[in-house]
Amino acid sequence: MSLERLRGLIVSCQAPVGSPLRDPYVISAMAEASMRNGAVGVRIESPQHVRAVRDRLPDTPIIGLWKQTLPGSDVYITPQFHHARAVAEAGADIVAIDGTLRSRPDKETFIEIVTRVREDLGKIVMADVDTIESARAAMEAGVEIVGTTLYGYTATTQHAKPPGFDLLKDIVRHRSAEVFVVCEGGIASPDMAKQALNLGADAVVVGTAITGIDLQVQQYQSKIGC
Repeated sequence: MSLERLRGLIVSCQAPVGSPLRDPYVISAMAEASMRNGAVGVRIESPQHVRAVRDRLPDTPIIGLWKQTLPGSDVYITPQFHHARAVAEAGADIVAIDGTLRSRPDKETFIEIVTRVREDLGKIVMADVDTIESARAAMEAGVEIVGTTLYGYTATTQHAKPPGFDLLKDIVRHRSAEVFVVCEGGIASPDMAKQALNLGADAVVVGTAITGIDLQVQQYQSKIGC
């Protein structure tokens, strides 16, 4: 798949555990609505949901991931190779994995997983990073896509509030021409999405602001208080 297809808006179609929206049919409907209205691709969590979207939208670019909390590691976005393989086999074109410098479960390394996803599975890798150091390490490992996804969500960056525009600018400044840069996390408006593209992002991923009904309602209710 050519990454040129992904230039623009990618919609993250996910729902939290316990939400009635966390259903394969609903997620695939979100994905279809996104694509009908101009999105260039979708970001989908779990093999089950990836498969539902792939069955419904055979030609849609899918970034797949699998969130798993495992003992002994803070890494939860596609933490091990077998998670990546499951997402790939479900139909993802691109596999998103944690690209931070944190240790992974069972002593698997980031480089090992990247290599196996690219060579054994024949899939494109998106590294979800939090700092310029992790971005550089990901690019050196050979990933095709780097995203600012985990900026503000790790111990190293917990002081920071997404979106990571400063990190985005650093990545754009240090990337090679072959690396596709995605701004993800904290994009709360069309103006912010446009700003990310103006700063050099090739694409922007928006989730909560478009598909996050649970969180959006909670935020409104916390302010309204009735």
